[in-house]
Amino acid sequence: MPSLDSPVDVGRDQAADEAARELSRAAYQHESLFDRLQREIFQFIGDLMSGDGTGTGGVLSLVLIVVVLVVLALLLLWALRRFSGSGRAEPGAVFGRRERTAAEHRSEAERLAAEEDWAGAIRERLRAVARDLEERAVVAPLPGRTAMELAEAAGQALPSHAADLRAAARLFDDVTYGEAGGTREEYLTLASLDERLRSARTGVTA
Repeated sequence: MPSLDSPVDVGRDQAADEAARELSRAAYQHESLFDRLQREIFQFIGDLMSGDGTGTGGVLSLVLIVVVLVVLALLLLWALRRFSGSGRAEPGAVFGRRERTAAEHRSEAERLAAEEDWAGAIRERLRAVARDLEERAVVAPLPGRTAMELAEAAGQALPSHAADLRAAARLFDDVTYGEAGGTREEYLTLASLDERLRSARTGVTA
């Protein structure tokens, strides 16, 4: 019978089993997937580096460490790209990724209209309307705002134009997210609204 004072010799397999049981306890159940993956990878690297580092086994361990580090770098790059992409315009938003002035949107709309690209011309003219309202502080800038949200906000400030703004928003959605191709008459109606809004003033007298 071994003495109670003698040290306990715990083998590697037994230590691994003890560690696995420890990790399965409730304290580790609440960690995030990223934290768990990071912990297990570092533990794996630590196990590799705990060898004697000589011979074929040492070379294989070094290769595995390099592979793991490369995978970690790729995962980090993917996460950063996904995070940076979160600032893009949401589906349904009026503006795209490139920021332009109202004048630039109008110029682009006219160019597309000259090419009889009515859907593109309608999109750019509605964007000109939206940017002009923001530039004149009729509505506050709001990233990701949809055409209908723009119409509601602008309609409150310019109530006499509220119905036309809602119609313009529906037209924008139809040519942008539906299958409508737009027409010359629809573009001219939107251009006329743009011109009226440019001289409009907030309040019931607009």
